[in-house]
Amino acid sequence: MNEKIWLSSPHMGDNEFKYVQEAFETNWIAPLGPHVNGLEEDIAAYLGEDVHVAALSSGTAALHLALIILGVKAGDEVICQTMTFSASANPIAYQGATPVFVDSEEQTWNMSPEHLEAAIQDRLALGKKPKAIIVVHLYGMPAQMDRIMAIADKYEIPVVEDAAEALGSSYKGQKLGTFGAMSILSFNGNKIITTSGGGALISKNEEWIKQSRFLATQARDNAPHYQHSHIGYNYRMSNICAGIGRGQMEVLPQRVEKRRSNYEFYKETFAGVDSMRFAEEPNEDYYSNRWLSTVMIEGGEIDRETLRLHLEQDNIESRPLWKPMHLQPVFADAPFYGDGTSERLFENGLCLPSGSNLTNTDLDRVKKRMLEALHPKQV
Repeated sequence: MNEKIWLSSPHMGDNEFKYVQEAFETNWIAPLGPHVNGLEEDIAAYLGEDVHVAALSSGTAALHLALIILGVKAGDEVICQTMTFSASANPIAYQGATPVFVDSEEQTWNMSPEHLEAAIQDRLALGKKPKAIIVVHLYGMPAQMDRIMAIADKYEIPVVEDAAEALGSSYKGQKLGTFGAMSILSFNGNKIITTSGGGALISKNEEWIKQSRFLATQARDNAPHYQHSHIGYNYRMSNICAGIGRGQMEVLPQRVEKRRSNYEFYKETFAGVDSMRFAEEPNEDYYSNRWLSTVMIEGGEIDRETLRLHLEQDNIESRPLWKPMHLQPVFADAPFYGDGTSERLFENGLCLPSGSNLTNTDLDRVKKRMLEALHPKQV
């Protein structure tokens, strides 16, 4: 069998090992250390907008702490984009709150401003004002942030920006991860850069970030003994993982450039296939890191699943788009506001191999297998 082509695998640069080796040599093998501080500074400098950063064990941990700091408690409601990975919604359940899912819009596949406002108005009519709005930038594509932030401000509901897939993307020249009251990043192994496992919480409110660091280190009070006045969590990033992250931050621009190049390859290759529609940036306001290249397959002789299975036969990994949260058994009873857009995206959408370490040979192999499936008699 041919060598595996992964959907999105880690891609190391030149200096990650140098930072990790430094952690070993100085014996900073702990959930804190100079690389943790350095990575937080690196991220803050890259994002700009006077943000503050807490480096954590995962993006999920960051989102959980964001909800805690915003005061989300049992019985509350939190609006969440339905088209996303489960980690966007699970922290709502951690707090005993109820997710209220909102559908996508066609342009960016992200949260629909129309359905968002309809959801808020309906929950208010029921006497249940949402405590927060979680908006996600799917596959690196910016959501319609002007409209979403205007609605959130109108109803005085804080936005938590899930930019787990969107480091390196921007909207109207402003980096994603800097719009929300709080925002989160993920450095999981499949993300555009990785710390093997890790994430970050971001805010312009320095006190919230200080609070998140306190909670993430088991909420230990300032005492010579172990004393705790709050429930804490073991959510801090290790100094070793942060060392990897520091090296990865140095190559982030190249990783974005390569992933955008992958997208252009697919778009140009299949430009004449009417049944394939790629997720395009709506206009110049939108700049996607193209974390994953995604395509809709509709109206042709083959469907999404036929293409996925054909690639799988040659050891090429592709994956359906996220299954909407309101269709997940665990959230079957949660409220949902929408028109079926996310369901159609899930049924017909496919994520193609997108790693920044893909070679031209890899891309040509994916191209050949896709053409075989689309035009079996011509290949």
